[in-house]
This record gives sequence, C-alpha cells and structure tokens, in this order.
Amino acid sequence: MENGGPSRTALVTAYARAYHQIVDRPLIFTDSLAAPLLGVTTDELIELGTPATDHPGIGVSDRARRLFFAARARFAEDSVAVSVGAGVRQVVILGAGLDTFAYRNPHPDLRVYEVDHPATQAWKRERLAAAGIGHPETLTFVPVDFETGTLASGLESAGFSRRDPAIFVWLGVVFYLTPNAARTTLEYIAGQARPVTVVFDYLQPGDTDEDRAHLRARADRLAAAGEPLVSYFPPDEIADQLRALGFTDIEDHSAPDLVAGYLDGSAGLEGEPARALRASRILRASR
Repeated sequence: MENGGPSRTALVTAYARAYHQIVDRPLIFTDSLAAPLLGVTTDELIELGTPATDHPGIGVSDRARRLFFAARARFAEDSVAVSVGAGVRQVVILGAGLDTFAYRNPHPDLRVYEVDHPATQAWKRERLAAAGIGHPETLTFVPVDFETGTLASGLESAGFSRRDPAIFVWLGVVFYLTPNAARTTLEYIAGQARPVTVVFDYLQPGDTDEDRAHLRARADRLAAAGEPLVSYFPPDEIADQLRALGFTDIEDHSAPDLVAGYLDGSAGLEGEPARALRASRILRASR
C-alpha cells in the first residue's frame, strides 16, 4: 500500500469485480458500484480487457482469477446473510480496500465496520464522494495503522461491541501476514461473543514441483510489486488451529471448486486455469 492510495491488490480486486459485471455470464456476483467507485466506464473497462491493452498490474482479462474474486465475494456475502438470519447485527470487514458491501447492504439493521489503513480509507472516501456514493448510516470507518495501533483498540474506539455476536470478513489479506500475525487476529475474533463467524481466504503450499514453481513465480511477481507473499497453510493445519481456538463448524473450499459451485454446470475452470488457482482456498469458520 502506497501512502495516498490503495494497495495494488485492492485495485486488482476492484477492477476484476467491475469487469466481471460486463463480460461474464452467468454472473457469480453482482456489484453495481465497483466501476463507479473506480471512476471507469463500461467502454473503458472493455478496452482495458483486450489482450493488447490489458494493464499488467490489473489483469482483468485473467478469467480464472476474475471468477475466483467474484466467487469469494459472493461466498462472503452469502455468509453474512446466513449470520444475519441467525440474529447477528455486526459485520467487520478487515482490509476492506475498495469493497462495496457497506453501500449495497441489504440488511437495514446490520452495522458494518470497515477496517483499513488510514491512507487507503482517505483515498476511498474521496472516490466515494466523486462517484456520488453516499455514506450509509449503518457504516463506520475504522482506520487502523497496525504499526501504531491494534485491531482491538480501533474497533473499541469505533463503538464495536465485543459482547454481541459478529461476523468477520477477511479477504485477500492472510497470505501477506506472518503466521503469528494471522493467529493474533484469529485469537481476537475467537474472543467475540457467540455466535461468531470468520470468512477468509488463504494459500496452501504446493504439493508438486509444478505447483511449487507456480507459487514461486507468483510470489516473485508480487514481491517485485512490493507486496510479498508471507504465509502458506496446509488445510489440515489451519483447521487444527481454528479448532484449538474453539471454532467447531469449518467449511473449506478450493478456488476451482468454489467457482464451479456457483456456476452450477456452466463452463468453469478446467486445465491450466484450475491449476493456476489450486493453491487458493477460502473458508468459513464459526463458534
């Protein structure tokens, strides 16, 4: 993340969501605000997505990655809906980036807490104002600079209640953290009043030489962009950690399987695209 703007990955995710709206059928995820928030038109997105003009730092023409970003957002928002149905009235979006859920929130009594770096939030608020997207009464921004503050102190000062149930959405973040930092956040979430749910994606180590080579190449590209990958978790290991923290209901999906489930028989990810996303996983855990 550069001072004065969002991280590269936040931009990539937002562009993928916006491009998904105009080129993919069936739609996995509907987000009418992704393009306005970015300040791009449909024609500009279409031009950006041609092989000759696709920006290497955005890569919207990468269908496999684009569909996974759409599917993980859908999975997260479906999970929020399930929690709301069970009586939860607080959702914390960790590393919110350019996420637009708070501005499309269909649950009138659900309080949304967006947690992110102060510079990212300032840039996002400027973009929201420029796009004419209003600030819902149900939204609270929680600026947290983890070099000087903590998630606990930031949420406490924002009025978040530790005594009430909540769901935490944590997408596109865990693999940039050390295992200890990831565990610290999970420990905080596990301390929330029950029922509590967390949804997050992570990377698993490669099982074959081919998988490991792909992950090394991916890590090298991200490191060159200033956002190095730091942690990988075998699914069994992350499940054991979650159970040790008291989470009893764990649902874990590979990226190709998640995409295929939402496409329901339509053309999904096969062959090389599926292999490229083999390390990506997303889970929902509750206690």
